[in-house]
Amino acid sequence: MKQYAVSPGRRFPFGATADVRGTNFSIWCLLATGAELLLFENSHSRAPFQTITLDPLKNRTYYAWHVYVEELPPGIHYAWRFAGPDDVRRSGLRFDRQKALVDPAARAVSDLLWDRERASRPGDNSVASMRGIVVPADTYDWEGDRPLDRQPEQSVIYEMHVGGFTRHASSGVKNPGTFSGVIEKIPYLQSLGVTDVELMPVMAFDEQDIPEAARARGLRNYWGYSTHSFFSPHPGYCMSPEKGTHLREFRDMVKALHRAGIGVIMDVVLNHTAEGGSGGPTINFKGLGNRGFYHLDPNDGSIYLDYTGCGNTVNCNFPIVTAFLIECLEYWVSEMHVDGFRFDLASVLVRGHDGKPLHYAPMPWYIELSDVLGNTRLIAEAWDAGGLYQVGDFPGFRWAEWNGRYRDVIRRFVRGDPGMIGEVATRLSGSSDLYESEGRLPMNSINFITCHDGFTLRDLVSYNVKRNDANGEGNRDGNDDNGSWNCGAEGETDMPGVLKLRRQQAKNFMVLLLLSQGVPMILSGDEVLRTQQGNNNGYCQDNEIGWFDWRLTGENRDILGFVTGMIGFRKRHPSLMRSQFLTGRKGGGGLPDIAWHGLKLNDPNWSDPGARVLACTLGATGESEEHLHIMLNMSDSPARMELPVIPGRRWHRAVDTSLPPAADILAAADQPKIEEHSYTVAPRSVAVLEGR
Repeated sequence: MKQYAVSPGRRFPFGATADVRGTNFSIWCLLATGAELLLFENSHSRAPFQTITLDPLKNRTYYAWHVYVEELPPGIHYAWRFAGPDDVRRSGLRFDRQKALVDPAARAVSDLLWDRERASRPGDNSVASMRGIVVPADTYDWEGDRPLDRQPEQSVIYEMHVGGFTRHASSGVKNPGTFSGVIEKIPYLQSLGVTDVELMPVMAFDEQDIPEAARARGLRNYWGYSTHSFFSPHPGYCMSPEKGTHLREFRDMVKALHRAGIGVIMDVVLNHTAEGGSGGPTINFKGLGNRGFYHLDPNDGSIYLDYTGCGNTVNCNFPIVTAFLIECLEYWVSEMHVDGFRFDLASVLVRGHDGKPLHYAPMPWYIELSDVLGNTRLIAEAWDAGGLYQVGDFPGFRWAEWNGRYRDVIRRFVRGDPGMIGEVATRLSGSSDLYESEGRLPMNSINFITCHDGFTLRDLVSYNVKRNDANGEGNRDGNDDNGSWNCGAEGETDMPGVLKLRRQQAKNFMVLLLLSQGVPMILSGDEVLRTQQGNNNGYCQDNEIGWFDWRLTGENRDILGFVTGMIGFRKRHPSLMRSQFLTGRKGGGGLPDIAWHGLKLNDPNWSDPGARVLACTLGATGESEEHLHIMLNMSDSPARMELPVIPGRRWHRAVDTSLPPAADILAAADQPKIEEHSYTVAPRSVAVLEGR
């Protein structure tokens, strides 16, 4: 290979920046005493063809090391090595001049030769290191695309795994498990009616980051909550990662989804990295700025404070780390056109240098107040593994939250737990108890029944206990408290009565989710009753346990049709997508926006500890919209429930989860008129009437 001439270069921007004359490299590393840039011909190269030693006097400005490599073309792979203090116990620094480090700001990375175990022990690992890839100067044609600007309350979010969505043989796509595969399935997403996809981690992550017991079974990190390169799309989701096509392939997917009117929300992992704890590998941050980037024990710098359950915790409110992460988020919005972010274990973002929560933590407020992120969806998983739980109390106003309280209450209610109607009413109404007093809105509540972490909807109604033996950890991993009920038989069964009840319970969950104020989120595959065979922690199951089986769209077309119908039903009713909390006062439709009932009108019997029956009337927002009357019966007996009389309007049956397919949800033209002044709601079912 040609040996390229070099010049000092410039400190901004960080990463590798190609132009017509060559490539500029810049990386931050505050306390290093020396640096080397390693250049590799391609993804298969086991040794660098050129090693460039940087001069601290010429190639360092403040905390940035930089060099310009003249005539260096795109496609070249690269890594860094740094020398410096290695007195980890006293100083917290882990410099190792033998370790090859991937650039944290690389726009594309290669993990083809990566060996996590080799990077975890002393010695030179450059032969099997992560590498950045020099990408061409940006000439991508967005064809007028820009992030969508949809009102949050009008959203129906669909949480999905990019790889697992099309990796099953039944998907029929040309490039399974890739960003391109998602593009081929956009017509399905459109027909379902979802407005946004929430993509499980797509920043480059370490597929080898799993416990030894799982690795021994040939498993790998599937979910992707193990980020190492925050600016690069994951190479495993690309068709041609060896060519550095990461940005183009991701952008093509975003542009195609936007053309279909579907927003893109990224699940981002800013709380920890793939480097794990003291026994984990050195990938980048440990060898660049271990003391600043991670929370360390103040008395022993070799000990990582672990508020994430993943070995380390990112020190998000350390200035250079904060700046790095904010720049990263702004990059994905301005350069990649994403519409929002869901922040994994977001409570880590409020922890100060000592690990304690900060009342005015800089990180979440900088995100909220960034002009670049001004119209970007912000969703917090408002807890962490260190015991900090902030549902209803996460800093800021724009931040929505995964409402774990909603999930738990609705699961228990549909299971049949008594005495919950008061809190059920609060959750269906947008959880005003959590958000209203702080000036927040129903849209701050992301309502969900299931998500990637836990049972699928089918398993929620099929298993009383988890079945995680396939993970290799003796069924000790995963949550033991799932709020589930197997409907009379554990796991797979051919008992007709049990199967019928399970489908009815699944419909009950979907109806309640899509009738609730706030923003609903559906787990991919729940609309076709995808199962994980009782596994509620499929983080390492990159196989049929974790994949979307497209045959289910035919086998369970009745449930798919029901969910599609309910999404359409929600979209037709502005009264289900209010931007303000319900008040009980009259609205544009002439009725109070909400009135609560039990078996009798205006008598919900809140104080009954055994109550499992509840009803409400939702007033229309205008004359052109139908009023709604919603009746919930989670008891084991039929419930005859009084109906309100509305002058000039009659009730029509729109939804009844106890009825068979084709009758359980009806278009307006097919809805039978209710002639009586009461309606009998079958056991364990939900009925919805439209008043027109």
